[in-house]
Amino acid sequence: MVVFSSGPGQSYVFSIFIDSIISDTGLSRSGISALYMLSTGVSAAMVWIVSRMVDRVGPRMMLVAIGFAFAAACFGMAFATNILLLYVAFASLRALGQGSLNINAVLLVNQWFVAFRGRAIAFMGLGAVLSTAIFPPLAKALIDNLGWRQAYAVLGIIVMSLIVPVSFLVIRNRPEDMDLSPDGKGQPYIVPGRQAEGVSRDVSSGLETPVLRSLHFWLLALPMAAPGLVSTALVFHQTSIFKEAGLTATLAAGVFVVFSVSAALTSVAGGFVVERMSPKLLYGFSMLMLLAALLLAVVMNSAFVAVLYVIIMGVANGSQQIVQGVIWAHYYGRHQLGRIQGTGMTIGICGSAIGPFPLALLHDATGSYSVGLLVLTSLPVFSLISILFAHPTSRGDRY
Repeated sequence: MVVFSSGPGQSYVFSIFIDSIISDTGLSRSGISALYMLSTGVSAAMVWIVSRMVDRVGPRMMLVAIGFAFAAACFGMAFATNILLLYVAFASLRALGQGSLNINAVLLVNQWFVAFRGRAIAFMGLGAVLSTAIFPPLAKALIDNLGWRQAYAVLGIIVMSLIVPVSFLVIRNRPEDMDLSPDGKGQPYIVPGRQAEGVSRDVSSGLETPVLRSLHFWLLALPMAAPGLVSTALVFHQTSIFKEAGLTATLAAGVFVVFSVSAALTSVAGGFVVERMSPKLLYGFSMLMLLAALLLAVVMNSAFVAVLYVIIMGVANGSQQIVQGVIWAHYYGRHQLGRIQGTGMTIGICGSAIGPFPLALLHDATGSYSVGLLVLTSLPVFSLISILFAHPTSRGDRY
């Protein structure tokens, strides 16, 4: 429910409002792009802060507070009368919707599931699939009938109604708060053969392991920027890339359905697979698929290749969603997970913020997307090398 409700702060909903905002405010497309980059940067910073607050107070009360604040940000968009207020409102939307809601949802699932963590993250991700399917057409209908400002006000009421009651009445921070154990087990347990469920603290000494100062943590964390940077760059410029390949804007928009289905199916399958294998293997697989998608984008010249391209992009996206959801708890356990998970997610969001601009600059310099796409292929290649040399270790199998 929380992931679904993050829609008004996500790119796929904001994109529906862009033309109306430009027409109403006089902002240029480059100005909107700059607003997007700066606001997404705020989102990355917010994740870093919120993830540490979750370690202290738990996701339940954080989600209640964020639910009210997110609704207020939607109303802020409705009543923004100048560029400064528009920036503050949109930065708040990105920080709360894209970042804060999702980090709380991921941390909550990681607290409640261990052996079934992969499938739980996968099913949670279906909220994003439904959000992608429902919110854009809903936003378009509201804009057509009420205007873009009133549309954001209605979305604010909707998301507050979905997030706040469920967070306050249903959510509990940890199974231990209800005398339960993860996965509904009656007693704490150890999953045989899984090094992956260690904690990030030595319980006997009370000293936290220096996870964030570990080279192996950063060898896993830094590649998290690649999927966000590449996929955001490709989606942001998709219509233009398709037109350069001789394809229509209608096809560029229509293939998002194929992308969503591919990502959803891969995510569900990956959730079950990752419970039986190291997430590093799925991580490497997602980077290979990202590399394949970039190469297909370079040679795209027909509708068939375009559809194949978005299918592989969906596979890369779906598998990466599972990796981002499970890898940190898998290697470092549930204790103080917020600061570890939050650091990884912050890196990914920073990649998303930067993504569209390098590709646009290279296109302007060369007159084609081909050079920029080939340059971007270096990111999954270097990421694969980094993942190969990452060997994170945990300190026992406590939960």
